[in-house]
Amino acid sequence: MILHLRAKPNARHNQLLRAADGSLTVRLKAPPQEGQANAVLLAFLAETFGVSKSSVTLLSGHTAPFKKVEIEGVSEAEGGQVLAHLPLQK
Repeated sequence: MILHLRAKPNARHNQLLRAADGSLTVRLKAPPQEGQANAVLLAFLAETFGVSKSSVTLLSGHTAPFKKVEIEGVSEAEGGQVLAHLPLQK
């Protein structure tokens, strides 16, 4: 499964949100320095989708807010169920 999302570092807590248009935003507690936010992003997505950290790969957006992430071992249907239960972004 491949996700396209927008990362927002320096948040109060880690949270994955979806907008009404279906776009995804992830808020991360980590600062955007020296890859800290990317490491937290991958660990948070692994926990959210119930896979190991090694199953989550950042494909693009290493230094940009818009990220492309691959999650191995999660089908589109399984991922869709997780995404359907996300809170809506305000």
